[in-house]
Amino acid sequence: MASPSSSDIRFADLSLGVNGMTCAACSTRLERVLGRVEGVERALVSLAAERADIRYDPARVSPQALEAAIVRAGFAPDPARSGEDEDLDRAEAERTARGRRDIRLLVLSAALTLPLMLDMGLEMAGEQALLPPWGQLVLATLVQFAIGARFYSGAWASLRGGAGNMDVLVVMGTSAAFGLSAFRVLTGDAHHGNLYFEGSATVITLVLLGKALENRARHSAAGSIRALMRLKPATARVERDGIEIEVPASLVGIGETVVIRPGERVPVDGTILDGDSTLDESLVTGESLPVERGKGDAVVAGSVNGEGLLRVAATGIGAESTIGRIIRLVRGAQASKAPVQALVDRVSAIFVPVVVALAAATFLGWWGLADDGATGFVAAISVLVVACPCALGLATPAGIMVGTGLAARHGILIKDAESLERAHKVAAIAFDKTGTLTEGHPALATLCAVDGDRTALLRLVASAQQGSEHPLGRATVAAAEGLALEPVNDFRALPGRGLTARVAGQSVIIGSRRLMEESGIDPTPLAAAAEAEEALGHTLMWVAAGTVLVGFISLADPIRPTAAVAIAALKAMGIVPAMLTGDSPRAAQAVARQVGIERVYAGILPEDKVAELARLRKEFGVVAMVGDGINDAPALAAADIGIAMGGGSDAAMQAAGLTLMRSDPALLPQALGISRATAAKIRQNLIWAFAYNLIALPAAAAGLLSPAIAGAAMALSSVSVVTNALLLKRWRPLSQSRLLAWSGSSPGL
Repeated sequence: MASPSSSDIRFADLSLGVNGMTCAACSTRLERVLGRVEGVERALVSLAAERADIRYDPARVSPQALEAAIVRAGFAPDPARSGEDEDLDRAEAERTARGRRDIRLLVLSAALTLPLMLDMGLEMAGEQALLPPWGQLVLATLVQFAIGARFYSGAWASLRGGAGNMDVLVVMGTSAAFGLSAFRVLTGDAHHGNLYFEGSATVITLVLLGKALENRARHSAAGSIRALMRLKPATARVERDGIEIEVPASLVGIGETVVIRPGERVPVDGTILDGDSTLDESLVTGESLPVERGKGDAVVAGSVNGEGLLRVAATGIGAESTIGRIIRLVRGAQASKAPVQALVDRVSAIFVPVVVALAAATFLGWWGLADDGATGFVAAISVLVVACPCALGLATPAGIMVGTGLAARHGILIKDAESLERAHKVAAIAFDKTGTLTEGHPALATLCAVDGDRTALLRLVASAQQGSEHPLGRATVAAAEGLALEPVNDFRALPGRGLTARVAGQSVIIGSRRLMEESGIDPTPLAAAAEAEEALGHTLMWVAAGTVLVGFISLADPIRPTAAVAIAALKAMGIVPAMLTGDSPRAAQAVARQVGIERVYAGILPEDKVAELARLRKEFGVVAMVGDGINDAPALAAADIGIAMGGGSDAAMQAAGLTLMRSDPALLPQALGISRATAAKIRQNLIWAFAYNLIALPAAAAGLLSPAIAGAAMALSSVSVVTNALLLKRWRPLSQSRLLAWSGSSPGL
């Protein structure tokens, strides 16, 4: 399903399932083919996910033309697995049918190959073979051309597209062994030890076995995205014209009233109009305990309603609901490529020609140097068969697929593979204070007016803050409930400083002490009172009318209960925490002492945070930034890895590489833990894939591997890579007791 791209309105995005890819050379070739289509801005093809994600210009190329390009490249677009609203049941049914068909072919191939293997065993033992050469030819022909037809079609499509793939290697190796053996049978030259039918048939059987195991493992690796997609209910119950009717969830309109009965899954994002209940949001946010929700509270699509009946006004549906955005982010991350993948792609592009050249050199070497053409022939076949571009192609995407899906299940969204790769290298983390280390829901603590009229001071500040989305502004307006507020005009936010406005025709300046000084206003008369408030960790908002100081208000923002635990855990992981905040140094230091942060950079503007991040990077290396506000967006983008709190602004989440679905700092060590575990699996997979080929190819060239053993090794190499990636599913988040042990806190924290 195409949708406008957020980055450029000219472009649209198309996500297509692709069948027929067998190795990394296939995905690399399809990327090149799609990239050459006029109007395509970018194409990413994932072998592990069997999916192509294409950004294109709808004015220059159509989705149908892109599907046609995939067909011309020798692959089959799969409509059942295309788009964000793909038909999961149909896709699952087709995958099951394809799996059963593959198993039937495997069983038949094994049944036809077994007599050939028995004959070879008898010959090696010096016994009389059971099958005459013609009988071997018949069985081997059925395996080679009936069961192995898929390899020939795949090889032809690959060569027609201008490149080689795994099918080419299998076809060349098995065809050579079968062809020489068939020639000897037909010319009457068949005798003990000079037929290789069992080798060609065994290779095809073992490759089929490997592909069956690999497909099963890949399906398991993709399970997380399917689990997320199944969170979206197909239907919703809406009130229309006073009647409650059931409609497809995709047809619910924004603002419509949706009725959610006890035990049902919430079909849309919305705001509760009536009713109270508890909702299980664990599969959306990773929060294990149900949360209480009542009138005016937000609910998210995919969560499960508890015991209450809810009437909800829809605010987000389909792809624009929370679960829709999560699926889009996870799928985007799984389709993206880590920087290390560029090396793998370059190797894959030349892999098949290099292997073919090595096989030819092996045969010529044995024939010319050792005068042993027969051994050279068998060794060359083994070289062709043992080479495995699949393991290389699956090493990185399989790890990313499992890692990003696992993270999403724990309430951590990873934007792309590059963010995942960088996150495990983080050496220092900079935190914003308000809304990140603190709750972000401050409450009025103190009013200090120069003339003693605290009510007038509160009315003035609340009037200026009407409509403000800043937590401090909302807290002030809430504190002034019941007061008659004055009209406000010319409101102007000054990020990191405060604001200016006109209240009842009077110019008003509200913000930090720095803003007062920049505006030529002397805060000295209230300096002592201000210092006492800041020593308590309170945030101050200084107020001036015109050029005259009116007073200040202080707001208390409770520290998040898990902030100290998170900081201690990060320190135990060897990561240096720091605080970057526009708040006053005294207020910042008070919070930093309570959570355990020693490095504090206070009273700085949003643009100054970027400079401080550069200093931290120079001192420590890779630096992450954690924030939740609009003014944090520049720093999140400037950091090596930006981390946004889930309750924060859309701008912050857009700029971040990682998003925590819960505003819980304790998710930070978990996020970095998943990143480290995923990066370790990717490293292990790449080491194995490269080492396998570096060891197996020379061994085959030296005549140490028979074609059958080479085929078994090749088949199992890609299976081992995906299986190793699946071991990531055994990862468990750090327990609360371990976090508390690191922090030295009591369980009651």
